[in-house]
Amino acid sequence: MTRETSGSLADALARAGDPVQLLRNLQSRATTFPVQPEFTNWRSEQHAWTTTCALLDQSHHMTDLFVSGPDAQRLLSDLAVNSFAGFGVGKAKQFIAVSPEGLLIGDAILFHLEEELFDLVGHPFVLDWVQFHLERGDYDAKAQRDDNSAVRASGPPQLYRYELQGPTALAVVEAASGAPVPEVRFFGTTQLTVAGHRVTALRHGMAGQPGFELFGPWADGADVLAALLEAGEAHGLVRAGARAYSTANLESGWVPAPFPAVFSDHPLMAEYRAWLPAAKVGSVGGSFTADDVTAYSLDPYEVGYGRSVKFDHEFIGREALERRAAETTRTKVTLVWDAADVADAIGSLFRPGPGAKHVELPKARYATHHVDAVLHDGAPVGVSLDCGYLANERAFVSLAVVDVAHAEPGTRVDVLWGESPNSTKPQVEPHEQRTVRATVAPAPFVQFARESYRAR
Repeated sequence: MTRETSGSLADALARAGDPVQLLRNLQSRATTFPVQPEFTNWRSEQHAWTTTCALLDQSHHMTDLFVSGPDAQRLLSDLAVNSFAGFGVGKAKQFIAVSPEGLLIGDAILFHLEEELFDLVGHPFVLDWVQFHLERGDYDAKAQRDDNSAVRASGPPQLYRYELQGPTALAVVEAASGAPVPEVRFFGTTQLTVAGHRVTALRHGMAGQPGFELFGPWADGADVLAALLEAGEAHGLVRAGARAYSTANLESGWVPAPFPAVFSDHPLMAEYRAWLPAAKVGSVGGSFTADDVTAYSLDPYEVGYGRSVKFDHEFIGREALERRAAETTRTKVTLVWDAADVADAIGSLFRPGPGAKHVELPKARYATHHVDAVLHDGAPVGVSLDCGYLANERAFVSLAVVDVAHAEPGTRVDVLWGESPNSTKPQVEPHEQRTVRATVAPAPFVQFARESYRAR
């Protein structure tokens, strides 16, 4: 923790004066997954989830918030845009929370484990929001937090999580469990026995392919992993490391870290900023700049969460979100970056500098929240949010939010790559801003993800 991120977010903002400059120049390192970067190489590991099966270890980079008690569901329902009707034990859903203005705080996966026990799993942004409301509200509930392995003070995680993705994922799971997997819908769970241990299996897909997320007590994890690896030998199982896993969202169309809308003048948000440690806010990178920090915020409809919004209950931001449902003018797309322009940016490393901002492969995001400007004929038409290289498509792509008028597949746009002026983040070297041509494509980008694994 540096002086700029000591104390609360409110304290940090008071010292900095300008929230945009604070976030663009935070001296925090780029986010990395605290697991092995590669087991073979990230290209082959990406390839595995389209041809056979990739095993991705999610045990260490996610944060769990276990919420329990008679009012646990009421707390979660008060904060989520999602409906809780029919959300019984054994089910899971993407939990989405918004600010009073109807802008995204964040999202995570919510598991209903027992009658009065839930597990909220994901990035800390939305978990912090839930903890804040639990502490300030009148709820007969409690929370137990298990931070990711990069933050946890000591000891292993409470749970192991193994993601199996690809055409042979089902065969691997059935071989490891020694029995057919019961039919289960997307985001439903079932119970299996693997290596003599009870395992919860979530029907899920993170890489645009069919798959399962298996989890259980940490003490069982080594046995379960060994059984999966043994079963996978006959089905082409490949272990995928952090570098490959970090790109899976680009195929399935999930924006992993949208900017959290916590900077408005609303009294609730001022109270939250006084509660939230500044070190948790995360840096902003990319070419998009605005004097008003709220210009970085997004609403659920823009990032494709509209189908999850249900107005069958009261929740923070409902009234504003009802207005936004009719007013939203942007939508999520994939941008396929021009190969020659990307190659030229990378090639600038070999010419007298300063060249283009370094393009890291396979994931080029270099800040917690990456936001590049998207232009059409020189005019701003949206923002590009997460970018990287997909070996299966042999393409460099990004997830973006653009005006509906420019969202038709095949539309040509430009992405500004690099910062002007250069920020002082440790991962930013002296460079010149470049214009990269791009073509609009659907999101999810992978056809299987669009047509199959998201079906309910």
